[in-house]
Formats: sequence, structure tokens, C-alpha cells
Amino acid sequence: MESDSDEAGPRSLVTGATGYIGGRLVPELLAAGHRVRCLARSPGKLRDHPWAGEAEVVRGDVTDAESVGEAMRGVDVAYYLVHAMGAGSGFEETDRTAARIFGEQARAAGVRRIVYLGGLTPADVPEAELSPHLRSRAEVGRILLDSGVATTVLRAAVIIGSGSASFEMVRYLTERLPVMVTPSWVSTRIQPIAVRDVLRYLVGSARMPGEVNRAFDIGGPDVMTYREMMEQYARVAGLRRRLILPVPMLSPGLSSHWIGLVTPVPRSIARPLAESLRYEVVCHEHDIAGYVPDGPGQPCSFATALSLALRRVREARVTTRWSSASTPGIPSDPLPTDPDWAGGSLYTDVRELDVDASPEALWRVVEGIGGDNGWYSFPLAWAVRGWLDRLVGGVGLRRGRRDAQRLRVGDSLDFWRVEEIEPGHLLRLRAEMRLPGLAWLEMYALEGPGGRSHYRQRAVFHPSGLLGHAYWWSVAPFHAVVFGGMARNIARAAGRETNGRRA
Repeated sequence: MESDSDEAGPRSLVTGATGYIGGRLVPELLAAGHRVRCLARSPGKLRDHPWAGEAEVVRGDVTDAESVGEAMRGVDVAYYLVHAMGAGSGFEETDRTAARIFGEQARAAGVRRIVYLGGLTPADVPEAELSPHLRSRAEVGRILLDSGVATTVLRAAVIIGSGSASFEMVRYLTERLPVMVTPSWVSTRIQPIAVRDVLRYLVGSARMPGEVNRAFDIGGPDVMTYREMMEQYARVAGLRRRLILPVPMLSPGLSSHWIGLVTPVPRSIARPLAESLRYEVVCHEHDIAGYVPDGPGQPCSFATALSLALRRVREARVTTRWSSASTPGIPSDPLPTDPDWAGGSLYTDVRELDVDASPEALWRVVEGIGGDNGWYSFPLAWAVRGWLDRLVGGVGLRRGRRDAQRLRVGDSLDFWRVEEIEPGHLLRLRAEMRLPGLAWLEMYALEGPGGRSHYRQRAVFHPSGLLGHAYWWSVAPFHAVVFGGMARNIARAAGRETNGRRA
């Protein structure tokens, strides 16, 4: 006999909804009849998602037992889709603490099942010899399995889908380098899986019988090397055959620098990916099919996953990207509207112009900024700033945009993050490049006299220590060119668009 919660659809808690997988899982759960609650440190980041009005969003952090316990109330299935990222041993302790809190609070709340997406690990390598990130993923899975709550641990290797970090690595390396000298891990065998199959297994795991408490390997039908993945990408994308020359001397650290140089994936994320690719990660069972049956063409092939991802990229229908989650080492929470909260020195650069264009035309230019459209001033200066950021381990300019025309709160935009957007009026960006302080860029499209518009642009910098003050004054001489030129060119672009529509 089914419970009332089963008849109404299970209530599911999703952590990591601002991330790549979590942001895609929520609408899949809603479509399957789940009542969804999302736990997020910054609920505002989720407000512009198409499904935001259908899911409950609560504020909290997986390392805070009280907020996790409150979020678990009345929950049947709890999805654990978060990981700490970073260097050194600190992230392992954070992962360990968060997993213990999650398991304890789930047991106390009477949660029926925990579902965790972890990493596929090689069977022939002792856990102690794994990379720190793979070792931490395995430990989190073990902690949740021992929590006293029935747990499904899904272990995946490389996930292929539009916007995934693994797909972006393959895409950029293959498209940008017809001839490449690569690390030896390009010859390691791995078993990639399409993101649609990962989501299918995640959703299906909610209905597993109560006695199931175990890990499952999940992967697609193809076992291949990273080199073969790049060669197949070239074929699917219609590119000429790539010449790939592996060399043995590139360590994971050097590999992450190399990946960061060529792709938009920053070193902080590239390093754990490179470390993982040293190991052969192939599924040793497909028992998941006994609980979440595969239909015709499931799981889908690598070539099919590539084709689907490429089509979504070309049609600008990428719903989430690897950069949806905040980059490690960068403040992740939205800050108050006016950074004056910080006290002390606050530097600003304000530019204002009357624009011979409608407010709607001005707003279209503002919302379309960045990515392929650029930043409307001194491209070389922006490019150099992006390169410098990459050299010190930052995100650089190459993250681009999720959508060529529309932005939403939480989107990454080159080396900025959309902190606030009031459609037709305000776009506020928070800097995620490496800086000795905190920085914002605000752009306003305002009503002007006689049907015209008024553009207001404000750059704000809150320095951290003496280095922060020195940084501001070292770049201040260039502001007239960079920020002044930006304001003028945005105004001109809006005017051209208005005149084009009139014509």
C-alpha cells in the first residue's frame, strides 16, 4: 500500500541546484511528479530558472547542520550533488564534514533514500593511492552508505553534455589545436556517459526498494581513450583529422596549466579532471539496469551524446554549464546591493550618457554584452586582462555566456558573475577574476527625455589591504579608455540598432 507522499509524488531535496547537474535534475524531477525543494546558499541564483516557480527554494549550507535539518523536514528522497573543490587537504575535510552532517540529518528526519553522484574509481588502485579528489568522492559515498539511510551511490567517469566541463575540454582542445602535444593520459581508457543518462539514473534511483544500499557504476556503451574521444569529436564536428602527440613528462599540475591555457576551464577545475584521467575508469557492472531499466538506444553512445551536445550549443539551448557553479576560491554568495556595507575605502568609476535610442534598444545591448559580442571597448586590454587572470589560476575571459541573448542571476559571463538583473533596467556583475579586493560593474538603461534613453555605468572596487589600493591606482589611468570607451560604444550600438529598426 502506497503512502500519501507516494500518491502525491515523493518530496525530493536537491542540493547543488545552482550547479551543472543539479540545475538539470530539478526540472527532470518535476516532470516525473516529484515535489522539489532546493537547498542553496544563495537562493537568488535560482530565481530566473524556468522551473523556479514550481520548486521550493530554502537558504542553507551543507556544512550547517541546522539548515540541513530544517531542509530535510518531510523529505522522502535527498539528492547530494555538492563537492568542495580546491587545493591542499582542506577540501577533503569539508567534504567529509558535509557528508556526515547530511547523513545524520537525513536519518534524524526519516528520509527514505539518499542519492549521491560520485566518481568512478579504478578497481585495481588502492584508495589511498587515488588523487585527492577521487579519494574524497569515494569517502563521501562510503559515509553516506554508512549513514543508516538507504543510499544509492552512482559512480560516473566523464559526463558528456552541452556545457559540461569534460565536453568543453574535448571541444576546445579539438577545435583549437589541429596538432597538439598532449599528456600521456590521452591514452588512458575511460567510459564516458551522456548527461541525459546520468539524469535518468538519478531520477529513477528515487524509486529503488528500501533494502538497496549500494554503489552502482554508470557509463555509456563505449570504452575509449581521451585521444579517441577527441578524434571522434573532430569527425562529428566535421573537422579535419587531428594529429595528437602524447608525451610522458606532463604532470597533473602541468596538465592543468595546459588545459587552462587552451580551454575556458580554469586550473582549479582542470587539475582534478586531469588527475582523474590518469586512471583507467571503466564500469565493472551495469546492475543499475535492474532498477532503472534501459530503453531502446539507452544508454546513448558517445557519438550520439556529442551530436546532441553540439546541436544544443549551436542552437544556444544550453540550460546549465560547468561554470553555473561558482568557481573555487571566489566569493560565491551575492553581496548587498550597495557595497558600502564594507566600510573603509570604496573606489568608483561612474559614466553617464544620454543615448539616441529607445530604452528597449539600449537594454538589448546591455544584456547582450560579453561572450562573442565582446565588451565594447579596447579588446586588447580585455584580452590581456583575461590572459593575466589565467596565468594566476583565474577563470579568464573564455567562459563566455550560457545564452547569446538572455542572462539570468547566477550566470557566468566571461570573468564576471551575474549578481542581479532587473530586466530592462539594471545588470549588476560581480568580478570573478583574481583581484586584491571585491569588484562590481553595474549598467543601467534608464528613461531619457523625448523617448530617448539614459545610460549609467558604475564600476565599484572594495580594496583588500595595501595591495588592493595599489591595484586600483595602477589601473585608474586606463579607466577613461576602458570604461569611458565602453559607455560610448554601448550608446553607439544602441543608436545603430534603433536606427536600423526605423529603416
